[in-house]
Amino acid sequence: MNAPRTRVQRRPVHGVLLLDKPIGLSSNQALQKAKWLLRAEKAGHTGTLDPLATGVLPLCFGAATKFSQLYLDADKTYETVLRLGVRTSTGDAEGDILEEKPVQCSMGTVVQVLDDFTGPIEQVPPMYSALKKDGKALYEYAREGKTVERAARPVQIHELELLDADLVSDAPSLTLRIKCSKGTYIRVLGEDIGAALGCGAHLSSLRRTETGPFAASACTSLDTLESLPEQERVARLLPVEALLAEHVRIELTAEDSARFLSGMRRRGEWADADKVAVFDPGDQLLGAAKVVSGELIPVRLLSPTDIQQIQQLQETRTVSQAAA
Repeated sequence: MNAPRTRVQRRPVHGVLLLDKPIGLSSNQALQKAKWLLRAEKAGHTGTLDPLATGVLPLCFGAATKFSQLYLDADKTYETVLRLGVRTSTGDAEGDILEEKPVQCSMGTVVQVLDDFTGPIEQVPPMYSALKKDGKALYEYAREGKTVERAARPVQIHELELLDADLVSDAPSLTLRIKCSKGTYIRVLGEDIGAALGCGAHLSSLRRTETGPFAASACTSLDTLESLPEQERVARLLPVEALLAEHVRIELTAEDSARFLSGMRRRGEWADADKVAVFDPGDQLLGAAKVVSGELIPVRLLSPTDIQQIQQLQETRTVSQAAA
């Protein structure tokens, strides 16, 4: 007989875990594993990475989930190996081979094609994606062997750097670094580059090295998180305000802080700003706002319960550090 499963006792956890997602796990599988290891009540991620991809995946816990949308809109940087001469059904190494062609392009052609794909371009979303058509995910149609019409979408390729090139071996490839806007499909970019080179291509590997200001060098792996004593796992979280690092900072008085938290607008001598992080006199984050004509307008607020739990966690961490 199987032993009964132990029920995990959830707890309030607030902050951001910069996860280095391993290959083979979906973003949601990685999120659920981290949530279980932290025993967190509430969690969400800031945009998905394919199972084939590794790298930066910011995970939000508790109050941080209120600001996760900010990083869906952030620019991303990737490093990828583009296998030339082979097209697959999914645009990556997991798909079935559809076509093989000899690679006969020159380095000069490669440089010109990469230049052509730098800047504003349009992409047709892949069939193997979570975008929906008539209430159904595109990948569901793809698994049924169906192809449906998809409109091209504008994206921005800020930088497209050639790190390495092999045009003569039995497995010719290009290694690229790509900095791009939200909504860019690197698989599609790889396929389109392969088509422009006349040989076809697919991604043999993909790693996200940056999302917004967060880099892979600051990330923690699931294996590392699991190896830590439970009380040290929460210490790997960044504070909620790490998601608002690029916002203008405004500190309110105690009286205005209470009113702001209740949703009331405040007036002051502030310059107009679309993105503002609001703090109380004790340096506690209250929420995000915008300033229009000297008026501070709440956009997303922490709850009093969130704030109380964050302060309790900070006190507990301080006591633990002092004891150590």
